[in-house]
Amino acid sequence: MANKYDTSVRDLKLTNGLQSDLLLVGQRLFVPMRYEVAAGDTLWKLSRAYNSTVQAIKETNGLTSDVLYIGQKLRIPPKKLPMDGQYVLMTREEFKDWLFNHEFTRNISLIQQHHTWSPAYGHFNGNNHFSLLKGMEYYHTKEVGWENIAQNITTFPDGRIAVSRPFNSAPDGSIGPKANSIGLNIEHVGNFDLGNDQMTAEHRETIIYLTALLCMKFGLTPSVDSITYHRWWDMNTGERVLDRSEGVSVKTCPGTGFFGGNTTESAKNNFYPLVSRKIQEIRATLN
Repeated sequence: MANKYDTSVRDLKLTNGLQSDLLLVGQRLFVPMRYEVAAGDTLWKLSRAYNSTVQAIKETNGLTSDVLYIGQKLRIPPKKLPMDGQYVLMTREEFKDWLFNHEFTRNISLIQQHHTWSPAYGHFNGNNHFSLLKGMEYYHTKEVGWENIAQNITTFPDGRIAVSRPFNSAPDGSIGPKANSIGLNIEHVGNFDLGNDQMTAEHRETIIYLTALLCMKFGLTPSVDSITYHRWWDMNTGERVLDRSEGVSVKTCPGTGFFGGNTTESAKNNFYPLVSRKIQEIRATLN
């Protein structure tokens, strides 16, 4: 594939957020392309149309200005995503492209909502996404004994999204093997128990948008059976207890202040309607 499009394996991985060299049938990739400038073209329009940036197009083609002329031949490179090892950091829109371009081999029918508790907002400085991820990976592998970082996805206070553990690898965690076998674990950086971190507007939008995208990708309708909170599962038995938490071992996760609370009633009244509306909004943009 790299030879066919005159690029490198590393660049293909960076432009498509690939966590390994494995490709699946039906997977779509962004690749460099040749383009002949037509009337009305601008660098900005080309960058938007072909998943690139103005600066990348200029650097690749040795352009010293933004002026284009009809018939000019350009090589347009896809923009690269920030990656560190297996971790891919994206904006909401970049994640949408990543998700809909990828194919997965594992059956996924349960979206798990968690908060990290620690690290919390005070540990985030705006630029340390990867160091926080590596810190969580170290704790999960060296202290807890799991094979990798527990969560498949991590969200941050600035609204960025990190694909963490590969989607085809079932998550680890105290929610239990039953929920993990069919689940995606999302960890939202922060402590959302009442009286602690106040969720930022960007973070809130990302959590809703991300959950809506996952529902669309995997054909799920928001409900207690498709979007679950960590609190609804007994940590000792791995059984779902929902709000019957008396006499069993449960966490407050994803937080007593998570979109109005961590009960099934709060999810039904507050979180699921937001996700359902966001699904409708996204679908409207795709028509």
